[in-house]
Amino acid sequence: MKRSIALLVAAMSVIGGSSAFAQETAPGPGRVVVTIIPAGGMFFTEGKDTKGPSFGNYDAGAGVTVNLNNYVGIEREVSGAFGVSQNLQFAGVAADRTTPHLLNYSGNLVVSAPNHSSVVPYLTGGIGALSLFEKVSLGIADTETFLTGNVGGGVTWYAGRWGIRGDYRFVAVRSKDDAPAFFGTETRYGHRVYAGLVLNASR
Repeated sequence: MKRSIALLVAAMSVIGGSSAFAQETAPGPGRVVVTIIPAGGMFFTEGKDTKGPSFGNYDAGAGVTVNLNNYVGIEREVSGAFGVSQNLQFAGVAADRTTPHLLNYSGNLVVSAPNHSSVVPYLTGGIGALSLFEKVSLGIADTETFLTGNVGGGVTWYAGRWGIRGDYRFVAVRSKDDAPAFFGTETRYGHRVYAGLVLNASR
């Protein structure tokens, strides 16, 4: 009798432990999710009324999302769009120049699709700011900061605590009258894409 009780307790312990382990490693977003962005791009294109040139920068950064429930989260994100050498059409002259560095920071609302699998699509939007750093060769005498808004979406694939995220944002940058001719005298529209590594920091 005692032996049977001991075996029953041992079996329940194993089942309970297995269940807890399965819960800890279950796919999907946790309470706090950290995103590391090693590779991406920020692209500003010309419009018919755009005076500044089109250009693209290499993008990298990080973000933290706090999920309020299974569907809604709040994200804070910071990224640097680093200038790269490219052909620029500016002030009537075409030349190979290195674009200025940009710093982008935003607060976003993230709405995830109802989902119980490891693949989670989402929509997102928010507001923030973009800083354009000094580049004397392009007529940018000082760092300029602009108000921004963004909308977009993506998909995250989870494998336990870790995962991979692909993201697209349409970015609008509000103009300033005293902005340099290279960027910001009129509203600019850009596209930001990235691939990121995600970590469930808290379940």
